[in-house]
Amino acid sequence: MNWLQHSTGGLLLLAAVGIAVLLLLIIRFKTEPFIALVVAGLLVALGAGLPVSTIVGSAQSSSKSLLETGFGGILGHISLIIGLGTLLGSILEASGGAQVLTAGLLRAFGEKRAPLAMGLSGLIFGIPVFFDIGIFVLAPLVYVAAKRGGKSIVLYALPLLAGLSITHAFLPPHPGPVAIAGLLHIDLGWMILMGLACGLPAWFVGGILYSTWIGKRINLPVPEEMLAAAQKAAEESGAGERKPPSLALVGTIIGIPLVLILCGTFGSILLPKDSVALNVFAFLGTPGIALTIAVLLAFWLLGYRRGMSKQQAGQLSAASLRPVAMILLVVGAGGFFGAVLAATGIGTALSGSLRAAGLPVIVLVYVISCGLRLAQGSATVAIVTTGGIIAPLLPDLHYSQPHTALIAMSIAAGSIIASHVNDGGFWIVSRYFGIPVKETLASWTVLETVLSVVGFGMAALLSVFV
Repeated sequence: MNWLQHSTGGLLLLAAVGIAVLLLLIIRFKTEPFIALVVAGLLVALGAGLPVSTIVGSAQSSSKSLLETGFGGILGHISLIIGLGTLLGSILEASGGAQVLTAGLLRAFGEKRAPLAMGLSGLIFGIPVFFDIGIFVLAPLVYVAAKRGGKSIVLYALPLLAGLSITHAFLPPHPGPVAIAGLLHIDLGWMILMGLACGLPAWFVGGILYSTWIGKRINLPVPEEMLAAAQKAAEESGAGERKPPSLALVGTIIGIPLVLILCGTFGSILLPKDSVALNVFAFLGTPGIALTIAVLLAFWLLGYRRGMSKQQAGQLSAASLRPVAMILLVVGAGGFFGAVLAATGIGTALSGSLRAAGLPVIVLVYVISCGLRLAQGSATVAIVTTGGIIAPLLPDLHYSQPHTALIAMSIAAGSIIASHVNDGGFWIVSRYFGIPVKETLASWTVLETVLSVVGFGMAALLSVFV
């Protein structure tokens, strides 16, 4: 197959075959995504004629294989961040931080603006917790708010879901944004800034304007069995026996890592080189350090000082970190797939084709990410696969960090479009809020599409100026 190494058309065809194999394994054979990514990467590498020693290494060679560099390169960058972010979310959840945050916002906005309060709860609490965990924790509060308001549960649930979805797709320390930052070598400070710039308008249009409109047209009651189960769980857990943390403390702990990371990023731009202040900001603003500080404060202020034992803290940490293993395997496999595409010359071939077609990169990555999301359902797989495809061509284009971060936002926006029946999130939303499939398609699926399109539109617009 030597012709593949010298033919742009052959390389692009090989890439298309690799992606087709990936989707076939995930969709048809229900293969775990990380295994499918590894298999697709190996087939592309072998199909392009790369030496076996280059792909998997050999005893005679001291150089690292693509399997090692692909997995190790990305995991070395993101493992600590995702692990610490998960721990931070778990202690905030266990301490009752979500209830404190939501109750405070409901008091501030009043019953008439309860949907807005739920949306802000999802947006703020969604920063440190995974999307599905956010639903599990906050859904009972939606039931209560909707019951008191006497209106459709859709009106209260969609703003919350919009906030959780935006943070999941656009902001660190969630796996998708952290993974794409690692693949494209983007400073997390720029990811946070551009994530807010693209995500907040999308949240307002989708989570407030669209959710209010559709919530008045789909009239569904609060599922009584879910409301009863939530009340029983609260009683059995001894809610109210332990004094809840203050709203200011919860907000501070959520905000600390974001502020430190942003200070580190912009300190390197604004402060004199080699100054003491720059070194301090650079150290504290390193994502791993910033999150470590936040986690230690959270365990001390929300855990130990409020009666949590060392054994409980250990059990909480172990339980929260179990789901991270599969996420890291998917991201690592995506890194390997991207390394193969770079080594085979597919990235260069794609870059040349783009220049010839005049198609902007920020549009291309959105289309690719949308296609992968629609085909296999997972936002994380869509992000890491698109990142692997696009990473090899970016160095030659010499984009700035802000512009590259906007390309990452375009990928993130594409990864959440049109959640439907092949997405686990679709069924979580439907079952937890008692929304029939038809109405879930009309509300949640459309909401995700609105968030995606507006997020991409903001990324494309801002890319003209940076």
